[in-house]
Amino acid sequence: MHPNPVFRPGDEAGMLDWAVGIGFAHIFVTTPDLPLVVHAPVVTVGERRLRFHVARANRATPHLDGARVLLSIAGAQGYITPNWYVAPGQQVPTWDYTAVEIDGVARACDDDALVEQLDRLAAIHEPRVIPENPWTRAKMDEDRFRAMLRAIIAFEVEIDGIRGTRKLSQNKSAADRAGVVAGLMRSGHADLAREIPQ
Repeated sequence: MHPNPVFRPGDEAGMLDWAVGIGFAHIFVTTPDLPLVVHAPVVTVGERRLRFHVARANRATPHLDGARVLLSIAGAQGYITPNWYVAPGQQVPTWDYTAVEIDGVARACDDDALVEQLDRLAAIHEPRVIPENPWTRAKMDEDRFRAMLRAIIAFEVEIDGIRGTRKLSQNKSAADRAGVVAGLMRSGHADLAREIPQ
């Protein structure tokens, strides 16, 4: 994570809530041959536990059970040109972003835990995308659901550490931040512009 303490986002609980709100992680694992990354949705299942699922056919799957993993969750991000600052000749290009890293040991879960993870995933995200008619497992044919379960596996991560960065031009003047916000809005990065402190 970024070494400048001005970019620290706060307490671990807040960082974990933010990460689960994003809901999607890059999960890194080392193997005897090479490092691998899995891209997967995540949910919390306890105070310091996360759960995710992946395809059984994913080449990383055989290496996950019992492995130390690193989850990287990224939010809004974008290039910041010095031209947006009051004195562009005194600055270099940079990148603003939000991110959280979580590390721990992954353990394979049984089918009941997998079903719970899928149900929690839907309960969190369905109201965001279709609040008037959210999907639930009750809408699915049970035999088809059980057949689809055979293609995926859940893993639970006991969290050992949480670190975060919110690098959002906090180290710049109010005038520079206003320029960054205006530039981000013009360049189609309204999501990042909304994160810049005013």
